[in-house]
Amino acid sequence: MTQDPDAETAAVVERYARFARDEAPGRSQLYAGWAGGVAADPEVAAILARIPATRRQPPLVFAVTRMLGAPEAGFAAWAAWLRAHADQTVAEASVRRLQTNEPMRCAVLLPALATIPGPIALLEVGASAGLCLYPDRYSYRYRSGGGVVALNPAGGQSTVVLECEITGDPPLRMPEVVWRGGIDLDPLDAADAGDRRFLTSLVWPGEAGRADRIAAALDIAAADPPLLRAGDASDPDVLHAAAGAAPAGATLVVTTPGVLPHIPRAGRERLIEAVRRLDAVWITIDPPALHEGWRSPVDPDAWGGFVLGRDGEALAAVDPLGSFVHWRAWRTGETDAAG
Repeated sequence: MTQDPDAETAAVVERYARFARDEAPGRSQLYAGWAGGVAADPEVAAILARIPATRRQPPLVFAVTRMLGAPEAGFAAWAAWLRAHADQTVAEASVRRLQTNEPMRCAVLLPALATIPGPIALLEVGASAGLCLYPDRYSYRYRSGGGVVALNPAGGQSTVVLECEITGDPPLRMPEVVWRGGIDLDPLDAADAGDRRFLTSLVWPGEAGRADRIAAALDIAAADPPLLRAGDASDPDVLHAAAGAAPAGATLVVTTPGVLPHIPRAGRERLIEAVRRLDAVWITIDPPALHEGWRSPVDPDAWGGFVLGRDGEALAAVDPLGSFVHWRAWRTGETDAAG
């Protein structure tokens, strides 16, 4: 079916106006200005309309332009750069996906991993460059009241230090990870200069320290690469093939940290069922009402944030990007009565 250019441009205007109004304020003043400018400039909107609809989200397009050298300046300067690099931007954005790979998520995964005796074979769905496959290589500073629990790898403090607020009494100890694997539709290579620049460009301007943290985590991943497979993990055959590469003698742990909301419902249900058929522990970070995979009902109004779960048991309310853990389970992993 032939696309209507005017309709596609109108869709861009509407999407970017919504982003400027509802999503960027309070997080990135620069992105709010760029998006508002796109919504008010039909010529620029028409350039972005050439990108497939599934690849023209404002954070993705803006990241691609920054990766390619667009100035982090006002809309007029950015739009002038875009007009001069329209074909390059359209081509690059058309093959990229939003692939937030935030190592901070390991700070909320670690309490669930701490309930599992080692050694662990870690398999992540939606792994991107695999930065959430190194929970044992990062340092942690868990703050609770006036105290701090510090955890470091066996070799000493890591170049990646993750700070997290905690309440409750979560188990906190370094996991013993002996194997790392991941599945992604488009896996990224932590050692590839272009992929590294893309991942750091996905950080919104104004998010202090995040790009440096990702760059340091990329160095750790590049030095000891995980086994990453390209594929759709909602296909049980893909998941089972990846799981089959894990070594015998280690507990297989499949993680889905924040990826399930991005999988259509039918695929999400297939994936959850396929994970449950494995001889594996399943650890996930999800919105409480996203799926029916919880063993007991999870009331969205009673859980502030996403839910950290192990094998369908809700353990804690967490920030999906790793800034807090509100633990609601016993150390054995059984949910407490208040959960």
